Amino acid sequence: MDWVVYVALGCGLLGVAYSLITAGWVFKQDAGTKEMQDISSAVAEGAMAYLTRQYKVVAIIAILLFIVMWIAFKSYVPPLGFAIGLVGSALAGFLGMKVAVNSNVRVAAAASKSLPDAMNVAFRGGSVTGIVVTGLALLGVAGFFLIARAANPDPKAIFSALVALGFGSSLMSVFARVGGGIYTKAADVGADLVGKVEADLPEDDPRNAGVIADNVGDNVGDCAGMAADLYETYTVTIVAAMLLAKTIYGMASTAFFLPLFIGGVAIIASIIGTFFVRLSRTKAEKDLYIMGALYRGLAVSGILAAIFFYIVARWLPVGAPETGMAFIISPLRIFVMALVGLALTGLIVIITEYFTGMYGPVKYVANASTTGHGTNIIAGLAIGMMSTVLPILVIGLAVLVSYWLGGGFSGSPNTGLFGIAVTVVSMLSMTGMVVAIDSYGPITDNAGGIAEMANLSEEVRNRTDPLDAVGNTTKAVTKGYAIGSAALAALVLFAEYTRALEEVGKSVSFTLDNPKVLFGLLIGGIIPYFFGALTMLAVGKAAGSIVDEVRRQFREIKGLKEGVPGVRAEYARCVDLVTAAAQKQMILPSLLPVLIPLIVALIPGLGKEALGGILIGSIVVGLFLAIAMTSGGATWDNAKKYIEDGNLGGKGSEAHKAAVTGDTVGDPYKDTAGPALNPVIKVVNMVALLLVPWVA
Repeated sequence: MDWVVYVALGCGLLGVAYSLITAGWVFKQDAGTKEMQDISSAVAEGAMAYLTRQYKVVAIIAILLFIVMWIAFKSYVPPLGFAIGLVGSALAGFLGMKVAVNSNVRVAAAASKSLPDAMNVAFRGGSVTGIVVTGLALLGVAGFFLIARAANPDPKAIFSALVALGFGSSLMSVFARVGGGIYTKAADVGADLVGKVEADLPEDDPRNAGVIADNVGDNVGDCAGMAADLYETYTVTIVAAMLLAKTIYGMASTAFFLPLFIGGVAIIASIIGTFFVRLSRTKAEKDLYIMGALYRGLAVSGILAAIFFYIVARWLPVGAPETGMAFIISPLRIFVMALVGLALTGLIVIITEYFTGMYGPVKYVANASTTGHGTNIIAGLAIGMMSTVLPILVIGLAVLVSYWLGGGFSGSPNTGLFGIAVTVVSMLSMTGMVVAIDSYGPITDNAGGIAEMANLSEEVRNRTDPLDAVGNTTKAVTKGYAIGSAALAALVLFAEYTRALEEVGKSVSFTLDNPKVLFGLLIGGIIPYFFGALTMLAVGKAAGSIVDEVRRQFREIKGLKEGVPGVRAEYARCVDLVTAAAQKQMILPSLLPVLIPLIVALIPGLGKEALGGILIGSIVVGLFLAIAMTSGGATWDNAKKYIEDGNLGGKGSEAHKAAVTGDTVGDPYKDTAGPALNPVIKVVNMVALLLVPWVA
């Protein structure tokens, strides 16, 4: 079955080639005036300075873990996999950020021509990030599998190597999400509190010393962070599905290679889908048409993927032919499982957009702002909690359907679990297009900021503003997708944890009448809340330093607040402050999902039962908390934008001031704590899988 691995490698290379060619096209576009380029350069320098410092911190921790793993496994292969996973995730984040900071100024320049031109540049820039994430991830998994098998063909050795690969990508993702999230929201909150609330300045006003740091944050948080996050989720999901197939069918079976084949053909579908994202020049310049263009690309990718999945299911029937096994799951059922994953993607997108777009929930929070700050906060919290209901129901239904399709309710629970894995791989196969739509958001956000700071015409802002408004919703939608896929990936990892214990003769039943399991459940539930608290506190502390600095500059720099020509804010000072704060504050929360399961698993008398409980508790609590935070935060954000569009009194009204307060609370919810929970729950599971040989 090596031909499947080589197909996956070829598809991964195709994805990387597409990204390089598209990036070259983006970089050739007009970069605007010298002033625009100077602003863009300042953002790029700040983003690069941040990532450089972050990667230095992560490198120190990674080297220590590399040495520990080499000693523990007595082999270089698992630590090599750890390093490849970590570097791959970091590279995905770096490339995403690099393209974004070079696209924003070109979008602003294109907006001086037309909205379709600006839209085209923005999405092409985002598509580079999206496709390169899936391309690199597939290259990493398929390529490292060949390396690991050549080094030691023993299935147990390959198991450890692939788990280490997933662990490396997960760990880097946590640091990228936490550090980038702290940076972006500390800068955003700090700049808004002084600029909008105290000084009554427009967003991205050049007099505000925090605006460059805010724009840097969009790139290191939303672009680099999301790219690293979904690279990790994509990698971990394929690894988990392959390992589960190994346990159930054996490593020589077609089932083991099926996830690679699905991922490979989906990259081709996503590449084709990007060419369908076009904005008609004859349509009115409205948000609806912009969102429709983006979703058209997603729909085309999904339809093509479904066609390819049918072909894959016919070519690669599960359980045959090398092993001589019966067709445990028919090709038709495999195809339907894949369709369930695609349908789940669509449903998560629709549900998240309803709660975060300009619909009933957002308008409800906006109306609550007319009666004060407190009612705005109450409404936002309530909508955030309510937003968990429908996603949980559709995820639960997808789990049941895919388990049934796999024969789980017909006396074959193991194949039922593999059915869930196929559904999750299918859902994650859309990562390329989803990340492209997500990265479009911060690119357009920065483009609007550059247009404001460079004093471009109102016509340009009238074109970048609707692009930015749609980008705000797409960022929320893709976070919902990331959370849903992360939860399902974690379920597959938990299933593999139980199967791995059985393989080494340590099987256990996780029931609530076992106090060890109950203890683990409680500890697992603590992790998301403790992690969320630490990241929220970190944002508050860092934002406070930005507030103090912006106030100082207004006080001490004569003519700055009044906008005297030639007087400029000291942007670099704010960038340095928030960079240092993010690096300092990210270490403890990022290490929590590694240290807590490790400590509990090694306590005498607790072992595998408590560790399994931790996995269950972290998945369930983390899923609910992440959805509530990301959807609730985006609802607060768009409620503010709804008022700023001229509704309920518009900018400067009492309702607007209350909405700004809600948005300030929602910022670290939706861009720091909430999305960072995605890799957290998977790191916990990866650590558990690594501990299987030693857990008592």
